[in-house]
This record gives sequence, C-alpha cells and structure tokens, in this order.
Amino acid sequence: MAADHYENFPVASLLLPARLRPAVKAIYAFARSADDIADEGDAEPAARLAALAAYEQELDCIDARQPRGNSMFASLAGVIREYELPMAPFRDLLSAFRQDVVTTRYRNFDDLLDYCRRSANPVGTLMLHLYHAATSDNLRDADAVCSALQLINFLQDVAIDWKKQRIYLPLEDMQRFGITEQHIAAADCNAAWRALMQFEINRARAMMLSGAPLACRLPGRIGWELRMVVQGGLCILERIEQANGDVFRLRPQLGKRDWLLVVWRAMAMQG
Repeated sequence: MAADHYENFPVASLLLPARLRPAVKAIYAFARSADDIADEGDAEPAARLAALAAYEQELDCIDARQPRGNSMFASLAGVIREYELPMAPFRDLLSAFRQDVVTTRYRNFDDLLDYCRRSANPVGTLMLHLYHAATSDNLRDADAVCSALQLINFLQDVAIDWKKQRIYLPLEDMQRFGITEQHIAAADCNAAWRALMQFEINRARAMMLSGAPLACRLPGRIGWELRMVVQGGLCILERIEQANGDVFRLRPQLGKRDWLLVVWRAMAMQG
C-alpha cells in the first residue's frame, strides 16, 4: 500500500464491475474514515479511542440488525446484508486502528504480521466475499498479498511514519543489522541500513509472490485487478532497491512509465 493505507482499495477502478462499486465505496468509507480517526488531526489518544469505540457500537447495531441513523453505517448495513459479509473483518480493522493509537513499535516480525492480519487482510477478505470467491485457498493467498502490500507500504513510508513517532520495522531486525532509531532520525542510509532494507524487501517480495497465483485463479475483472495490484507492489520494491534503500529523500512511488510496465507484466502473468 502507499501513503494512504487504502490506495489499493479498488474504489474507483475501471476494472471494478459497476454493480459492485456502491458496495466497495461503502466499505471504503468505513475503513478510510476509521483510519483517519486513528491517524489524522491532533486529537488526544483518549478521544481517538472513544471515536473508534463509537464505530464498534455501530457495528454491534448492524450485527443486531438494528442499524441507526448514520448514513455511512446505514449504507454499510445494506451492503453487509445484501452480500452476507462477515462482521469479523470490520472488527479486525477497528482493532488495528486502535492499535495504531497506542502502539508505536513492533518487537518482531510476528507482531508486525499480526497487525497486518487486522489492518490489511480484511480488505482482501471482503473483496473475495463480494465476488463470492472466499474459498480457503483464495483467502490464504489474499492474506499473503494484502500483508505484503502493507509491508511494502511500511518500507515506503519509513520517513513519514517517523514523523508520527512510529516505526513499523521489527525492532529485532533493526538490532540484527545494527540499526538504531537515530539512523532513522538522521536519514542515515549507510551500509547497515541498506542491508536491513534489502532483507525486508526480500521478505515482502517472497510473501507477495507466494500469494500471486490467486490473481491467475480468479476469473474476469477481479483477476486483472489483482494482477495489477501484485505487479504494482513488486515494482515499488524494485524502486526501493534502485534507490539503495533511501526512502528518506524521495518516497518511492510509481510514475506513468512504471504503470505501463505494471500492465505489461500483469498481462504476462501465468498461474
């Protein structure tokens, strides 16, 4: 994912069938607004947590089939009912957003993956349910793709997250490569930093490739959508490599030429 955690949510994608756009927009509105509560503005942590608790109460009302008057949640309730969506992914998202308010460091990769499981994977789960394709194999691979996208976002946004006093690199990995928080504060791209970044890049790439076969299994537009997402994520990793891990001076992102490459690689993908 990019600076916006939901940049890859296909809310306006031309590949998204028109019949699903209202549903995706309703889910996006929930996720985006809840994420903003956790991340944006200057509210105190207690106020952020209280606002997220109010979102949880709205989900309780939807679960009890007693949605209240809020238009966003009324739309969401209709989508959940129409497509028989599970409630767990919505609650997982709120759990991750609450964690963002109170947690600024991650001890090891397992802890970080647990966060990804709740902050990113629910998006893939909900999309598969919308397409009636939520088999166990598909959910497994979607989790790998979504977690990989989240990890890629973390690598892109080291400098941005540092300004928010957050580090999404496992402290265990930083210690292994001799990196301290002072390296990040000083934007020090020395050999140790480059080695750490390459290690994280390799792990994110392996995870993305492990889930990529899903894009070839899914038919029609959702398959093409996912192919673009997979190749876009892999291309971002290449840009970070080309910058020798320097994500401080220029945030790696895709330009017009990159998207042409992404399209070509998506067309060349095979199961």
